[in-house]
Amino acid sequence: MTRLTTVYLIQSDSHVSQHYVGRTFNLPHRLKDHNAGKSPHTAKYRPWRLVVRLDFSSEQSARDFEKYLKSGSGRAFMLRHFL
Repeated sequence: MTRLTTVYLIQSDSHVSQHYVGRTFNLPHRLKDHNAGKSPHTAKYRPWRLVVRLDFSSEQSARDFEKYLKSGSGRAFMLRHFL
């Protein structure tokens, strides 16, 4: 069985201009970690809500797409289509 890798976009409820892109195998657990303050990059902007999740059957494809979303053109794509 293939394990799916999820690329996700979350947005802060308290600071709506703040968003975070990440990659995980277990999105519910990862989102709980973000909202519990366990990630130093997201702790001060809690609480977070899920905006988009994209599941990939290839971990490499997920890694590549996450990297793209964190690039200049990827950020523009994300803001135009997801936020």
